[in-house]
Amino acid sequence: MITFENFIIDKLKYSDVNELHLFIINNAERFRRFFPLTLSCNATVEKSAEYIEIKEREIQQKLNFTFAIREIDSQKIIGLIIIKKINWTKRIGELAYCIGSNFEGKGLVTKAVKAISDFAYNELDLKTLQIIAHKTNLASIKVAQNSNFIWKKTLLNEFTPINEAPLDMELYEHMNEK
Repeated sequence: MITFENFIIDKLKYSDVNELHLFIINNAERFRRFFPLTLSCNATVEKSAEYIEIKEREIQQKLNFTFAIREIDSQKIIGLIIIKKINWTKRIGELAYCIGSNFEGKGLVTKAVKAISDFAYNELDLKTLQIIAHKTNLASIKVAQNSNFIWKKTLLNEFTPINEAPLDMELYEHMNEK
């Protein structure tokens, strides 16, 4: 569990089922293009329950680490931050994140990225973290830059949104200085 300001980052719990479902549905339009799988996996309360179970197993198996960003007082989920595509041999992982529209532009995702990066380096012993963002996703690029991630290259045809042609994506990296 990581705390910053009035927010906490911790793993999803079964008691989060309704809260997670509402968070995803309330932000469906925001998540449709770049989080289509997360969106479809939370389309119903029942699917959100399955999603939480899957994410718990992934943490236990050290495949992916999906965390909720929530308000401490209300326990309301305001975002998700994920360490995914972990290559344990090279000690590299990718960060993905999303935040509800009411909390965008407040620097919360940057703080969450910095906090989860510390967790990835200190607890998981990863050496390099990556953020992959589309050039039009200015908010995500700003998070990467404000979190001291450095642009490395354009990844050609890296991501294919539903019913769209493949998109080139920008790769940002941050290495553990320790």
